[in-house]
Parts: sequence; C-alpha cells; structure tokens
Amino acid sequence: MKVLATLSTLVALGSCQGITKVGDFTGGPTNLGMYVYVPKTLKTPAPIIVGVHHCQGSAQGYSTETHYQPLADTHGFILIYPNSKSGGGCFDVASEATLKHNGGGDSQTIANMVKYAIDKYGGDPERVFTTGTSSGAMMTNVLVGAYPDVFKAGSVYSGVPDGCFAVPGSTATQDPPGWNNQCANGQSTKTAAQWGDLTRSYFPDYTGPRPRMQIWHGTADGTLRYPNCEFPLTQPPIIIDQEQMKQWSNVLNLTTSKDTPNTPQSGYTQTIYGEGDATTAQLVGYSANGVGHSVPVHEDVDLKFFGIA
Repeated sequence: MKVLATLSTLVALGSCQGITKVGDFTGGPTNLGMYVYVPKTLKTPAPIIVGVHHCQGSAQGYSTETHYQPLADTHGFILIYPNSKSGGGCFDVASEATLKHNGGGDSQTIANMVKYAIDKYGGDPERVFTTGTSSGAMMTNVLVGAYPDVFKAGSVYSGVPDGCFAVPGSTATQDPPGWNNQCANGQSTKTAAQWGDLTRSYFPDYTGPRPRMQIWHGTADGTLRYPNCEFPLTQPPIIIDQEQMKQWSNVLNLTTSKDTPNTPQSGYTQTIYGEGDATTAQLVGYSANGVGHSVPVHEDVDLKFFGIA
C-alpha cells in the first residue's frame, strides 16, 4: 500500500517536474544559462514564454515563484528561463550592447534562446512572449524594444521604462552597470515622444508591428518607485506608472485610455489604451493600490493577454 501511495504521488507530481538546463545552448554572446520547461504534450507549433527573474534571483527560483509550469502542461507552450551570471543576479539592461538590436548584450543572448527553442522544440515564431519581475521586468521592456521582430507581447511586473537605466558608453560585461538611483526613485522623466524615440533607436531600421504591452506596478513600491502620479498616493490610483505608459503609448501610437477600478481584483485599477479589451488591446496597465515591490504575478491574466488561454 505504501508503495502504491508513493507511486500515486509521483504520478501526481509528474506534470510539475523542474526545469532543465540546456547544456548545448551556445548562442551567446553573453554567458547566461538557458533553462527550459517543455511539456510532454505541445501545441504544434508551440507558443513560447520567456520568464525573466529578478535581481538576487535565479532561473530555478523564478520557475517556482511563478506558476506557469502547470499552465504549460494544460496549454502546451514552452517556457524559457534565462539565468543571470552577474554577481548580484541582475540582467544587463543598461549597456549600449544590450540596448541595441543584435548589439551583443544579454538581450541578444535571450533572443538567441528563443531561436534555439524554435529550432529544437518546435516553437512558434509567431507566438513568442516575455514576462519578468523587477530586473526581469526591465529586461522584458528591453527585449520587446530591441527585438520587436522576435517578441509579440510582454508583461512587465514592477519595472522601469525601457532604457531608463542606460549608461552611455558602457559595454556588456559579466556584471552589468550599477544601480541607477534617479531612475529607481522615479525621477527620470521624459515626454512620451522622447521615451518612444529611445525605444525606436535600438532598432532604427525596423518598420514592422510593435509588441503589445501589459504593465503592472504597485503604488507602495519602495524599490522601483511608482513615479509621477497626478495626485497623492493616499487617493485611489487611476494612472499606472506614468513613464512606462507614456513610453509604450507613444511606441504603439495610442492616445486614448479608459480606466476600470477593482480589476482584475479589488484595489487594482485597469487602464486600457486604444481599442479593445484586456485581452486584445495593444497596451494595458494595472495599478495595484498599496502593493509594494513587487506586484504578484498574475499568470492567468498574462496567458489571456498573450492569447494562449
């Protein structure tokens, strides 16, 4: 009976096996580790989600902090978890290399992981998405900015605008350029056009469609502060992290917005830019009243935004 019980437990846990390091990934140019979760049953071809961890984190840690793996079993998509090799576990979101299409930084390495998964596992190049928290959120912004030809949508949890941490003249190294207090404290402000021009400058020859974006931020974030609200934070929030929303609304050429309180849960305010609903709009923001660093990952909302579920 005990043996049968043990076997039953193993069967129940079979769909929750851990991620696997890809030993033969040599796509570089930086020395990030590539970890994957490939369910036994995949869609043909299979969507791909890249999950990017935070500072002092790891691919393994982020794969358990988030709960995408059971959803991958259900919906047949591939998961990629890059693993930072820096001393603090952060990703390079500041060097000129990473902020340039095929420029030689961490962003190119992650884009090459996607190409590997397409070739190796049967991934769908038309359904590639990325999400991340904190440093991973910053990298998500960088990925969709510098590689709009690879990623179709991104979901950003408690990050900063694309390029906000930029250090002019810096190069891609094992340890990325240091912390940017001005940006982290919400003091780096630009016009929507200036932020948009910054993103467009990373791939100036690109003329195709831009990835859809979903932005999450907590009003009580003390690490990457909720910047430039139009009213005191003691009032119910209506405007999500202004700088990121200004940036992506300009990149996506959106000018109108609509707010819905207590969505997707109490205390959150949803902002939809342009046409469509939360699953079809080009840009959706979620302002989490009283939530610190960082906003909990909403996997089901992500999958609906990505069009997977």
